[in-house]
Amino acid sequence: MSNEAWETLSNQAIGAAGIVYFLALLVHLAEWASLRKPKAVALPEEALVGADTSEVSRLGAGAPRTSTTDGEGGRRTDSERAEFLGRVGLLLTVIAAGAHLIALVGRGMAASPNRVPWGNMYEFTISGTFVVSLMYLVLYKRFRLHWMAPLVVGFVLTTLMVAVIWLYKPVAPLMDSLQSYWLVIHVVSAIIATGAFTIGGIASVVYLVKKRAESRLGEGEELAGWLGRVPTLDALDKLAYRVHAFAFPVWTFAVLITGPIWAHEAWSRYWNWDPKEVWAFITWVVYAGYLHARATAGWKGRNAAILALVGLATLWFNFIGVNFFAGNSSQHSYAVERPVVDHRWSSSPSR
Repeated sequence: MSNEAWETLSNQAIGAAGIVYFLALLVHLAEWASLRKPKAVALPEEALVGADTSEVSRLGAGAPRTSTTDGEGGRRTDSERAEFLGRVGLLLTVIAAGAHLIALVGRGMAASPNRVPWGNMYEFTISGTFVVSLMYLVLYKRFRLHWMAPLVVGFVLTTLMVAVIWLYKPVAPLMDSLQSYWLVIHVVSAIIATGAFTIGGIASVVYLVKKRAESRLGEGEELAGWLGRVPTLDALDKLAYRVHAFAFPVWTFAVLITGPIWAHEAWSRYWNWDPKEVWAFITWVVYAGYLHARATAGWKGRNAAILALVGLATLWFNFIGVNFFAGNSSQHSYAVERPVVDHRWSSSPSR
């Protein structure tokens, strides 16, 4: 395949991934809607005449019936419908992630010579969102993350839209400073940490939402719908802590070890006080404070979740925002302006 064909494949794969992510989001939102607690309607005793005795015994004579009838005359409960939609949404997310991976491979193969797809902010962003999807799928079964699906898919879809609309640039050769194997090590570790921090940040957001919802409940009331399906506050807090505890050493390796080595190789200095370097260090300090507060001061729950979200804000500002606000003053800034003529979806993109 020619470079133009690889670039076209990459662009089309990103478009396909966006469409399938959108379908997955719709399915998961339908799953959420099906989990809304219906109003209980007690059936009269006459309706139980002729009913299966085991069913009557299971439900109880006065228990509310909330099952619905499917198209084949069988019974399908709201929980069963939600589980079915969840499986469909997961399958669509896997397909979208596969298309996402094809887009990354095509982007790297479109360059001459072939390279890693991290030459500009568009490529870095689609790589980062892929890692978020991948980490979600890898941790899905281990931590039972079905409840997180719409949040992860919605985040990935939104970020991909930003990348395609505002960050896109045609494939071009790497700058001299980026032609180093230390770049690969540095960026791989940074992207892995970014994906993990994002998953932990989502868990922290859900913790705060659920805690607020529980504070409004009356005595004896329970959360219904999607929030009722979310793990307990203690489980959410532990999930966020474990993910952050994994991501922090990886981020440390990226920011304080491989980053300075790459900087010395590219610019003959280990640390340049570049805006990107400064914000990466700020992110490191915030997350170090988060883990230190949990380990020494016993910070848990709300305060820890808020501090984790501060760290996530600094992380994503460093990821994208610095390139806009720092402009050409940053040695790490990649070109973010869009081309005057956009040939992304044509069969023969111009060079």
